[in-house]
Amino acid sequence: MDQGFHFLRPLWLLLVPLGPLLAWWWQRRNDPLQRWKGMIAPHLLAHLVVGDSGRWRPRPIHFVCAVLMLGGIACAGPTWELDPPPFAEDRAPLVVAIDLSPAMDAIDVTPTRLERVKQKVHDLMALRAGGRTGLIVYAATAHTVLPPTDDPALMDMFLAALSTDLLAGKGRNAGAALARADRLLDAESDPGTIVFFTSGFDDAQIPAFVAHREHSRQQVLMLAAGTTAGGPLRAPAGAQVNDAGGSPVVVRLDDAALQRLSSQAKVPLASLTTSDDDMRWVQRQAMHHLEIIHDPASTVRWKEYGYYLCYPLALLALLWFRRGWMVRWVFVLGAIGLGAMPAPAAASDWHVVDWFFTPDQQGRWYFEHRDFEQAAAHFQDPYWKARALYEHGRWEDARKVFATLPGPDAVFMVGNCYARQFEYEEAKTAFDQALRLRHPFPEAQDNLRLMAQLIKQREQVPPEDQDEETRPDEVKFDQEGKKGQAQEQVMGPRKDQLPAAVWMRNLNVSPADFLRSKFTIEDQGPPPSSSSAAPAKEPSP
Repeated sequence: MDQGFHFLRPLWLLLVPLGPLLAWWWQRRNDPLQRWKGMIAPHLLAHLVVGDSGRWRPRPIHFVCAVLMLGGIACAGPTWELDPPPFAEDRAPLVVAIDLSPAMDAIDVTPTRLERVKQKVHDLMALRAGGRTGLIVYAATAHTVLPPTDDPALMDMFLAALSTDLLAGKGRNAGAALARADRLLDAESDPGTIVFFTSGFDDAQIPAFVAHREHSRQQVLMLAAGTTAGGPLRAPAGAQVNDAGGSPVVVRLDDAALQRLSSQAKVPLASLTTSDDDMRWVQRQAMHHLEIIHDPASTVRWKEYGYYLCYPLALLALLWFRRGWMVRWVFVLGAIGLGAMPAPAAASDWHVVDWFFTPDQQGRWYFEHRDFEQAAAHFQDPYWKARALYEHGRWEDARKVFATLPGPDAVFMVGNCYARQFEYEEAKTAFDQALRLRHPFPEAQDNLRLMAQLIKQREQVPPEDQDEETRPDEVKFDQEGKKGQAQEQVMGPRKDQLPAAVWMRNLNVSPADFLRSKFTIEDQGPPPSSSSAAPAKEPSP
């Protein structure tokens, strides 16, 4: 989407020429030379007029003109950047595809292109706290390193293991990476975003991206790593790569190929920066794509920069308090505007904060600051009121509110409320109903399976020991499906439910050796097709 400079409400710009016109009219109306021009001969008029007519000094009308011009520009809404929806949560799943071709070892960006990309993915995980992010690498073939996860430590462990010598083949089969990422995101309940980090592109892959745009619900973003000036190539071991003549091999960013992809397949293209602006751009694009897919009628939100003009407007307004600097009709218009404002319902309910924030916005502020009791008291939206009650530990009250709401997310939360109260049979019924309303629903599927396990454990324990032995140490639930912020799941005291990172640390091989072996085994089979725009779903690893 084009993010060039434009105005959201351009009709307000009609106020801008009114400022100079008003100043010209006032000057003409108050010029004595103009009033006496038709009565006195011009060669005498200049000598008969006395005063400081030749000296210009600012008057109140001039500041009125300045207010009209600045106010017109501010109200027109100058903007050049997309704005995420207010209080939006980054639930959009995302898959990162990293180019592992030898060109990624160039040092035109420090320390290398690949190392810079690793740092950017780490920053993206921190920025998307609670969001699910997967990892794919590709060269001549494409391979899944990590399915979508919200664990930044697990992602960092595999990122550190990546190097260009992990994949044996040469090339940039971005189409294969696109097909594999599409299969991972098709398993998610929400539409996602595929972010490519690369320093070049093979034009033969463009048709796959064009077909993907026409048939897939996932969006694609492209981030260029490197510079057009290029830099020396360094081997993964750290030594400089030289050509046959002994000169350093210089690798340049293939900007022309990336521009052709962006133009033909309509793929948004950006470059890596030294700040976090590039990752914030990725986050905004992913959230906006999720919003558009869920609500196609929703409008695009742009970040308004006209508010910054309020500062010079406020300085100009201070001059009206100076004696003699007053335009009375300005105050008349201001009084009319204040009279049109609605009065508060009651004096006891009046708060200054209500001028600026709705009750739901105030509730959201309390929710973000983990004051769930105040959040529940402020929220008017029933879903968020129930969420606040749930987080506050008032599970029965939350269940009653959720039970009145439609949709699979509310039914899913009803199941969580039952499970929090150790009513596993009722929770199982609720999760089963949520699955019937939405499929696939991975979170409800996981919780349904765990409810069955807990019910089975309860049945195997004598009734007199159930209260002490069958209750889990801690019950947590996956709230990804309900627009929650943190992914949770039912976890009991069993040793076979340890996190994946713990199992990886117990392996006798390093993550790099593990990935190298995994890729070698996968390369023995047929590589994923790069020409399919809508491949069949693949089970998550």
